[in-house]
Amino acid sequence: MKKTSAPPSEIACEELQATCTAAGCPLPEDALPRLKEYLELLMRWNRVMNLVGARHWRDALKNLIMDSFVLARFLERLSLPEDAASWDLGAGAGLPGIPLRMVWHRGRYTLVEAREKRALFLSTVLARLGLEDTDVFRGRAEAFFVREAERPAHLVLSRAFLPWREVLALIEPAVRPDAVAVFLTLEPAPHTLPSGWRCEATHTYAAGGGARYFWALRRCGA
Repeated sequence: MKKTSAPPSEIACEELQATCTAAGCPLPEDALPRLKEYLELLMRWNRVMNLVGARHWRDALKNLIMDSFVLARFLERLSLPEDAASWDLGAGAGLPGIPLRMVWHRGRYTLVEAREKRALFLSTVLARLGLEDTDVFRGRAEAFFVREAERPAHLVLSRAFLPWREVLALIEPAVRPDAVAVFLTLEPAPHTLPSGWRCEATHTYAAGGGARYFWALRRCGA
């Protein structure tokens, strides 16, 4: 008999915690109901919008969402103010931003998404989860930069938004002179960076049957 996937309503907080703990990222108890609801929404919307490749919530948790909890620890290694302004470019299905904000609460976090249906999904999730100091901008990054001209970013996150060199060129006029750009990639950090940027920290970990990488590139010399 063909095995069928359990419907989202059967997600148990105990199983979520066990999976995260086994991966080395136990969650605060108050994050588990939010994670459960996000997974339920993601799987429900995914049936009609193809938000992510995962078709079962366990695959989404292990191969996509765990990145966010590893990222939270990585961000704590960086020198960022408590009121940091963070921009998540090309936020898509809310990865890494939405799970990240369940455990990393520093400053103001904006998910920037140009595609209307994905931005609607993000707005729906945030309305349901009530994540503090987290919002969505529906539109292109360039338009968002204009809106935020008086509040430049301390931190920019990019996961498959644009090639990293293009991201640096795009954000450079819009961020603080000491801003950090964090990239979530499948490749190690580059050995050579554009003038005005240096590599501050990197992290490598195993997930999805391979290696994944975070790079933190700090703007300098401005």
